[in-house]
Amino acid sequence: MRRKVRTALRLSFFGVFFFACVSLNRYRQATYIRLPALSINQPHHHQHPNYAVEEEFTLPSRRVSSIRDLTTAGSVLLPDWEVLVVNSKESSSLSERGIDYHCLFQNNATSPAKLAGILPFSNRTTFKCVLPNSVRRMRPFLQPVVTKSPIRSYENEPQQPEIIRWRDLAYESLSTQTDVVLFVKGVNHRQGINRSPSDLRCVFGDDVSNGVRTGVTSSSQEVFRCFHPNQTALQTGSKEPIKISLEIRSENRIVPSVANYTPQRSLEEKSLICACTVVYNMGKFLKEWVIYHSKIGVEMFILYDNGSNDDTKDVIKELLREDYNLKTLLWPWPKTQEAGFSHCSIYAKDHCTWMMFIDVDEFVFSPAWMNSSYPSHDMLKSLLPEHSHSLQSSPSIGQVMIGCREFGPSDQRSHPLKGVTQGYNCRRKVEQRHKSIVLLEAIDFSLLNVIHHFQLKEGYRLKKLSAEKGVVNHYKYQAWEEFKTKFRRRVSAYVADWTQEVNPASKDRTPGLGFEPIEPIGWAKKFCEVEDNGLKRLTHRWFGINSPSGYKMAWENDDN
Repeated sequence: MRRKVRTALRLSFFGVFFFACVSLNRYRQATYIRLPALSINQPHHHQHPNYAVEEEFTLPSRRVSSIRDLTTAGSVLLPDWEVLVVNSKESSSLSERGIDYHCLFQNNATSPAKLAGILPFSNRTTFKCVLPNSVRRMRPFLQPVVTKSPIRSYENEPQQPEIIRWRDLAYESLSTQTDVVLFVKGVNHRQGINRSPSDLRCVFGDDVSNGVRTGVTSSSQEVFRCFHPNQTALQTGSKEPIKISLEIRSENRIVPSVANYTPQRSLEEKSLICACTVVYNMGKFLKEWVIYHSKIGVEMFILYDNGSNDDTKDVIKELLREDYNLKTLLWPWPKTQEAGFSHCSIYAKDHCTWMMFIDVDEFVFSPAWMNSSYPSHDMLKSLLPEHSHSLQSSPSIGQVMIGCREFGPSDQRSHPLKGVTQGYNCRRKVEQRHKSIVLLEAIDFSLLNVIHHFQLKEGYRLKKLSAEKGVVNHYKYQAWEEFKTKFRRRVSAYVADWTQEVNPASKDRTPGLGFEPIEPIGWAKKFCEVEDNGLKRLTHRWFGINSPSGYKMAWENDDN
């Protein structure tokens, strides 16, 4: 009899416990799945790997917190389930530093919100957080709330719009004296095939139904140019930033936007030769690249930071302390290298005459410099045409193309401490592609560029240098631990990521490499057809320093 009573008590206890768990789970999640979505046309989002994410759950609370949350202007779902949250206020309103922020999602799951940086023209603060696993099963994805307190209830917040997908997004704008340049993904899907400007209009203002519309004058890749709005019609009586987006008339839709209409801004000083590049986690390479090119004639470096999370920012601060001329712009948008170069060509046009568009693993070099004991600021100038600032009867040179020599791992197993110019000295025999130094005033109105080359205005032509005159040493195939990071994401808008099983014969892909970051057998000795020590010897002569700890290069850290 006692045994039966104990059995009954156990069954009753487990029944109550099971009912409580089910009720709590339904209370926690079911309500949020039924939340209405904002009516925005969004493309189908492709599936991503289910990366493990540490989540924190908080029970809904009716308590009103005294801690003020940040007002969000928009959230964008980036690759790898990252969410970029754009604060609606300017950075000056974010006065408290050292605060731990959190992203609170629709089912009360939270993830740490890390400060991503300040957008350069709207001056708005951005955060990044990871979309929790539990939210990925929901539809739609609603915009998170960035809060200083993780003990919050999402249901107590105002209704939030959907998170915008990064493939369909107006993400940045830039004003010139005569027009507005808008950067938009999801409109011109294929390279070389662009929508007609007549099918598009720029829309200014949050109220898209009554927003001020202006005509589009150019549509190329992710770059659209339109007229400034009538300032009288644009007056809203509010100091809030004015949103700008793109209307596709044939589809009767407006592209979701986090871009703002801002006044014209440009650089202050005037330089003859500048260099522009997009960087991501290039801290260990940046110092060598800047020091070398500054000594041969680059007067200003413009870096578009694609969301670096290594020591890139610290290296930039160190270079600034040493009086190197660097300008850094936050550019968190994925696969937008061409758009970044277009942006740079407008941003720097009034203050740079020539712009060198190369990557941080590329070094411009002329064999004619081999007998020079010291570098000279006139060296890069020697590669440019003498007269190129006025149109003559024959076309002027508006772009100098320099052939690339691709270096292999050169038997290196890790990043060479003395730098890439010292560590890699074996390359492929055949010249691969070209990079450019461009006269900014010669760039076509469309701002069209492909693989570091720009389309030129009528009346300008390009000039290709001979290998005897100048080359680019491209340290492309580095030690495997460095090279495999290229699998993260390709930077071009029209190049497939290497993990995608498409376009296996593309020149962007590495010969003999598959679709996964697995080191091929014999990688350290691959792509070694010609031993080339030219720039290695030259940089050793120019930048070698006798120090108490031994012979070092100028860019080596003291702790190496």
